[in-house]
Amino acid sequence: MNKYALKNCIRQTAQSLSRNSWFAVITTGLIAISLAILGAFLLLTTNVNQFIRDVESNVEVSVFLNEDANVADVQKKLDNLVNVVEHTFVSKEQGLEEFAETMGDPTLLRDLRGENNPLPDLIRVHITSPEQVAAAAEEIQLYPEVELVDYGGELVTHLIQTTNSLNLIFLVAGIFIALGAVFLIINIVRLSVVARQDEVSVMKYLGASNGYIRFPFIMEGMVMGWIGTLMAVGLLIVIYTQLVSSLGQDAFLLFFQPVTDMSKLVPIFAGLMIAGTLMSGFASLISIRKNLRV
Repeated sequence: MNKYALKNCIRQTAQSLSRNSWFAVITTGLIAISLAILGAFLLLTTNVNQFIRDVESNVEVSVFLNEDANVADVQKKLDNLVNVVEHTFVSKEQGLEEFAETMGDPTLLRDLRGENNPLPDLIRVHITSPEQVAAAAEEIQLYPEVELVDYGGELVTHLIQTTNSLNLIFLVAGIFIALGAVFLIINIVRLSVVARQDEVSVMKYLGASNGYIRFPFIMEGMVMGWIGTLMAVGLLIVIYTQLVSSLGQDAFLLFFQPVTDMSKLVPIFAGLMIAGTLMSGFASLISIRKNLRV
C-alpha cells in the first residue's frame, strides 16, 4: 500500500467514525465493558494468587526438641538442609508466653513458669514450598535431637490441591472470558460491515484491492478497541484504587492484603491495552473476511 492509499484509508476511517459517531460510541462502550470484565478477572486472579502465596509462606514445620538437645547442632543441620528458607528457635519459656497470649490472658499460666513448664523447646522451620514440606519433615524427624515434628500434613495437602484447582479454574475461565470479548467485538464490527456493504460494493466495482477495502475496517476496529480499552483501564484503576483504600481501613480484612505492587499491576493494565487493541483488529479482520468475502 503506497503513501497516498494509506492516507486515504486513514481519512476513510476518520470519516466513518465521524459519520457513525453514535454507533462508534455504543461500540466503544460495549468493548470497554467486555474488556473491563476481563481486566477485573485478571485483578481478581492476581489477588487470589497473592493470598495463596501468603498462606503458603506461613506454612511451617514445628520441630520439638528433646530436653537435652543441643540447639546449635540442630540449627547447623537445618542450615545444610535443602529447601529450608529460615528457622527460628523458640524456647519453652517463650512458647508458654505465646500460648498464654493466644488464650487472651498472659497471666493465666504463670504457675507453669520455670521448672513446671511442660512445653519443650522448638524450632520453627520455613520451607521453600508446601510441596517440599512433607519430605523435609521426614528428614528432620530422623535427627536424634528431635522428639516430634508437626507440619499439619492434611492441611498442607488440602492447600496444594486447592491451589492447583484454582489455577486450573482461573486458566479456563480466563480463556472463556477472552474468547467472549473477541466474539462480542466480532459481532459489533460485523454490524459496521453490514451497514457499509453498498460502499464496499462500489469500491470493489471501481477496482479497489482487497487490502485497500479491509484496512479502514481494521483501523476502525482497532481505534474503537483502543479507546474502549483505555476507558476500561481507567475505570478499573479508579474502582480498584477505591477498593484497596476501603479494604485497608477494614479491621476485619487485615489478614488479606490486596495487591498494590505496581510491578504486578502495571503489566496487567499495559497488557490489557495491547490485547484489547490487537483483539479488536483481529476481530475486525475475521468479521470482514467472513461477511465481505474479500
